[in-house]
Amino acid sequence: MTDRPQTPVLDRVTYPADLRRLSDPELKQCADELRAEVISAVSETGGHLGSSLGVVELTVAIHAVFNTPYDKLIWDVGHQCYPHKIVTGRRDRIRTLRQKNGLSGFTKRAESDYDPFGAAHSSTSISAALGFTMARELGEATGDAIAVIGDGSISAGMAYEALNNAGDYGRRLFVILNDNEMSIAPPTGAMSRYLSNLATNSPLAALKDIADGVAQHLPEPLRQGAERARELVTGHSKSATLFEHLGFTYLGPVNGHDMGELLSVLRAAKARATGPVLIHAVTVKGKGYAPAEGADDCYHGVAKFDVATGAQKKSKPNAPSYTGVFGQTLTRMAETDSRIVGVTAAMPGGTGLNVLQKAMPGRVFDVGIAEQHAVTFCGGLAAGGLKPFCAIYSSFLQRGYDQIVHDVALQNLPVRFMIDRAGLVGADGPTHAGAFDISFLAALPNMTVMACADEAELVHMMATAAAHDDGPIALRYPRGEGVGVDMPETGEVLEIGKGRIIQEGHDVAILSFGAHLSEAREAAKELEAKGLSVTVADARFAKPLDTDLIDRLVAGHTALVTVEQGSALGFGGLVLHHLAATGQLDGRCQVRTMHLPDRFIDQASPGDMYADAGLTAADIAGTALQAMGVSVANFAGQASA
Repeated sequence: MTDRPQTPVLDRVTYPADLRRLSDPELKQCADELRAEVISAVSETGGHLGSSLGVVELTVAIHAVFNTPYDKLIWDVGHQCYPHKIVTGRRDRIRTLRQKNGLSGFTKRAESDYDPFGAAHSSTSISAALGFTMARELGEATGDAIAVIGDGSISAGMAYEALNNAGDYGRRLFVILNDNEMSIAPPTGAMSRYLSNLATNSPLAALKDIADGVAQHLPEPLRQGAERARELVTGHSKSATLFEHLGFTYLGPVNGHDMGELLSVLRAAKARATGPVLIHAVTVKGKGYAPAEGADDCYHGVAKFDVATGAQKKSKPNAPSYTGVFGQTLTRMAETDSRIVGVTAAMPGGTGLNVLQKAMPGRVFDVGIAEQHAVTFCGGLAAGGLKPFCAIYSSFLQRGYDQIVHDVALQNLPVRFMIDRAGLVGADGPTHAGAFDISFLAALPNMTVMACADEAELVHMMATAAAHDDGPIALRYPRGEGVGVDMPETGEVLEIGKGRIIQEGHDVAILSFGAHLSEAREAAKELEAKGLSVTVADARFAKPLDTDLIDRLVAGHTALVTVEQGSALGFGGLVLHHLAATGQLDGRCQVRTMHLPDRFIDQASPGDMYADAGLTAADIAGTALQAMGVSVANFAGQASA
């Protein structure tokens, strides 16, 4: 455990109302102490450090100026909310972040009244803030709505849909653009003095006076920097911004780490705004912690680390990660197939496409946080004769479902969907769990759906996907390291719709789809230790189903148990549908399906989460015994005798 920082001002703050009793100098000191507390806490828990450090001053200033929770503060994505959690009554639990029974790593309505809208996917905040705004306009007891959205998140189409709608309605609404891509840093006090004077001496000044006067009152070099930042949102420093054309009053750029400047802008905006306002705050990701500021990823997501050095305490993997195997395999395949390209939605490192991007930068397309566009873009690439590998996390692919249906499956275009983070994902919790892709993809005509049991199977299935030109094909694989199997030099093209027998028995059959095969094999060992003969099979495909394999398992065993890392109505549902349609549910074989329960599972370790879901090896063995009519309690008693 690290030495805790000294935080005399922060110690006086339990809720935002306490911030509103502090002087402006005390608020600045509180922000400094809050930054130290965030660094100390995340060093013990791991998590999203860089983004949280970038909004420390914004957090303090917003809560000091606005009357939260009556006023609704909505953080886009929510992974930058650690400072917010500390000053909203959760400091005593901040060192439980992302752990079992601890605080969520994102905003969560069930956790606090200060989290009015939960998030973990991007670009939702302005829509939600507009919803609160219109609820207020229609008489509900809610105050101002403030959306804080990053420059990456605001690139997504949903954000612009909301901006367009908000500008059309013209109601009082605050959007803070947290821009950590630009770098302008006026000397302390230059802009702040102007804004403070304007707010103090011109109580009747229009809000637009603030917007028009900011850059004019800066020294020439800083004025140029401000104009460059303004170009980020307009394309031309002297013209109206896009936001102004959409009906917003644009304020900025302002230094997001200058407490005096932030307080002046927010106070003036709150006092004068009658319609929608966009405040453009320039920040530094990882601000105030040198190892984070100097890292390529600004410590976006870190393991536990040493505060003094920044060295992360990562355990050494026993096997290569699925993501790493994907990136390296795709790069090798692209070396011999010029038609292969990779597409990602702002996650080249997270998906492993950065390996191909580094080797062949012209063959990887990062389209930004725009999954809908990514899917249809891949459809166009496929129609144009290329082999697009569309690498998107399972939970993020949900955002492009209409495009999968309408633009890819309907037209039978050979897009290769590489679905990382399938199944439960650990500390990121239910917002990032890949629970639903089996069912929502297998429902589509023309779609082929695969899941790999281990990292070697991932290589074979990637080769299969590359060779499959007859329509769209999807391959799901989990987060984290593989199981340590021997790796093939090259992938083998598998027969579409055919599974494999891992071991043969005659009492119980366990049919696994995907990366839970290792648990299925452990369950088989438990059953064999009790004298049962067990078949273990790897389905490989959910669509098309290997119906010959299923028929054989049903005909030759007393019980069949299907196992998958997905929701109900997925692989097991497809098996049941086949058996019902062919009259095989009426026979002697008892069939059970094991899948994720019909509820969202809170963050914990992946092992704990699968135990909560009832999908451990012991659970599988118990389900098999019950299917055979054997009492699990009696069986346990016999085992201990």
